[in-house]
Amino acid sequence: MRHPTIGVIGGSGLYQMAGLKTVREVAVSTPFGQPSDKLIRGKLGHSEVVFLPRHGKGHRWLPTEVNFRANIFAMKKLGVERIISISAVGSLREEIAPGHLVVPDQFIDRTTQRPSTFFGKGLVAHVSMADPFCNDLSRVLQDSALQSGATVHRGGTYLCMEGPQFSTRAESRLYRSWGAHVIGMTNLQEAKLAREAEICFATLALATDYDCWNEQAGDVEIEQVLAVLQNNVNLARRTIGAAVALLNEPRSCSCASSLKDAIITDRRAIPRKLRHDLNPIIGKYL
Repeated sequence: MRHPTIGVIGGSGLYQMAGLKTVREVAVSTPFGQPSDKLIRGKLGHSEVVFLPRHGKGHRWLPTEVNFRANIFAMKKLGVERIISISAVGSLREEIAPGHLVVPDQFIDRTTQRPSTFFGKGLVAHVSMADPFCNDLSRVLQDSALQSGATVHRGGTYLCMEGPQFSTRAESRLYRSWGAHVIGMTNLQEAKLAREAEICFATLALATDYDCWNEQAGDVEIEQVLAVLQNNVNLARRTIGAAVALLNEPRSCSCASSLKDAIITDRRAIPRKLRHDLNPIIGKYL
């Protein structure tokens, strides 16, 4: 039986993937430029895993500077079918304490400066984002986090802000009033692009602080965030290992066909170069 290829995008604190065997670095070219770094391929158990540090080795890229399109396109070129995205977040809810993990199921977009689609320039497609995370993959992440000894919250809204500054107190209170549960700076573009690329996507959010709405907990201080983050990263590594061991069956969700009826442009009107460049994503529909 062929085991699926699983992608892991590491966020703040998770810059390498422990436990990989037969490791090799792969430089992948894309129509959208270079990914954040070389991708790391290896075996984890029976599964092929592709790891990418979102901010590059040494944490070089701001959230706004991350080349999300190149990152997801590179994963697609390497045959990735599922992506587990690790993200450090602030908590907007009392019950989500620093050190807890969250597997969100919704997004609010507060970014303003980032490309969020592979399409345009002669090709129009509209994918559904009503449920932006793969339910099947999210369930496996939740089960794996519990198995790893984490306190994990299933469901909730991830508010994605532009950054790199943290929220003002007024913003933090506003986002709470909207019903958001956690706040971060990276995952929304990844989810949208993964949906367009027909890749299952789920987030393991690592709560590091209470943002600044909770004045009793103090304002966000990067030193405290990093200390909590280190403990969370160890939990995340165990969770990823447990999840990869469970992801050995073919996909049965709708993520694999999300582009089926989404391409609106007349096939004859799609520019030849665009057909070539986006072939890994759209080829099966042309």
